[in-house]
Amino acid sequence: QVQWVESGGGLVQAGGSLRLSCAASGRTFSINAMGWFRQAPGKERDFVAAIRWSDLNTYYADSVKGRFTISRDNAKTTVYLQMNSLKPEDTAVYYCAAGPYYRIRTMTRPGEYDFWGQGTQVTVSS
Repeated sequence: QVQWVESGGGLVQAGGSLRLSCAASGRTFSINAMGWFRQAPGKERDFVAAIRWSDLNTYYADSVKGRFTISRDNAKTTVYLQMNSLKPEDTAVYYCAAGPYYRIRTMTRPGEYDFWGQGTQVTVSS
């Protein structure tokens, strides 16, 4: 089993930037896609971004297009979410997740992902 460890959250001012990391702590993994989701208090867990493992094709929620970038390192052990031009409405707990080939369909739904990071808090002040 692969465990995903997240880091990089914190408090920033509106307009600032953060880069989240999601690193595999397990020895092996076999995934079709990695995704980032976020959840604010009292709200549902929403799709943010995803990257397809085979060709590195990326997908973004409309709310973050042009501001966030998802990427993967060459060793295929870490996924990043670069967040620029942050807004107060971006405040949430951010989760990375891995989806196996037998679950991934659209890459945008939490139910497609089986293995989740612990979450990291991102707070954007106004």
